[in-house]
Amino acid sequence: MNSRSIQQFIFWSFTLSFVCFLGPSHAKTEVEQLEDSPRHHEWVDVAYGDGETIRCFLIYPEVKEAADSVIVIHENRGLTDWVRLVGDKLAAEGFVAICPDFLTGKGPNGGGTSSFSNSDEARTAIYQLDQNKINEALDAIVPYLRELPSTTDKVSVVGYCWGGGQCFDFATREKSLKSANVFYGRPPEEGYSNIQCPVFGYYGENDNRINATIPETKEKMKEAGNTYDPVIYAGAGHGFLRAGMEDDASEAEKKAVQEAWDRFIAILKK
Repeated sequence: MNSRSIQQFIFWSFTLSFVCFLGPSHAKTEVEQLEDSPRHHEWVDVAYGDGETIRCFLIYPEVKEAADSVIVIHENRGLTDWVRLVGDKLAAEGFVAICPDFLTGKGPNGGGTSSFSNSDEARTAIYQLDQNKINEALDAIVPYLRELPSTTDKVSVVGYCWGGGQCFDFATREKSLKSANVFYGRPPEEGYSNIQCPVFGYYGENDNRINATIPETKEKMKEAGNTYDPVIYAGAGHGFLRAGMEDDASEAEKKAVQEAWDRFIAILKK
């Protein structure tokens, strides 16, 4: 092999390694990844309350047997493409995933999250939501999932940031959940004795606002006789699952994402 061939070999070897390291998720936008997904996606309206509906993004896995379900509760930015992609990644692991849009009907011209012009407007709308309506919608999604022909009766819930708090709250009301997975969300103010499922926490090391609540939450869950298993991921901050999936993520954030995601999937598959 001459020197030119050697240089070309080194160049293409490096290029291939670099592309493999980045992977397709870094080469494409969230929308492009969703469009390229082999899994079935659809929008559904779940009825709740007094004739109201909540718009949800529903994703099916490519499996032959009935699948367990996961409710994915979005951040305070609403149902973004990133959250929908998380749902698709759950379906890739063999679960039916449903991602409700709690901004359904709250946007311009009666739209949902996608109708807001920016995330700040969506965030403002999130904090104006009626908590009772949120509760009613979540309460309706569980039976909706169980009535699908392709699901088992096992339903877990996961939430991120604002959704993490909603996830923990939901566990105090819905006694049939398989597990509640709280990603950097606040704990509930009350209702610990009502929790019937294990609660797993995922927290970034550099998130003192949320992490300051962990010791008291441990005590309250222990007093109630419930399982609460919080894990703090080194070098990561609040919202690390999203941050760690960005192209400019730090090595610590990437490591936190991989470890937290692997743990999350292992819990769901138990």
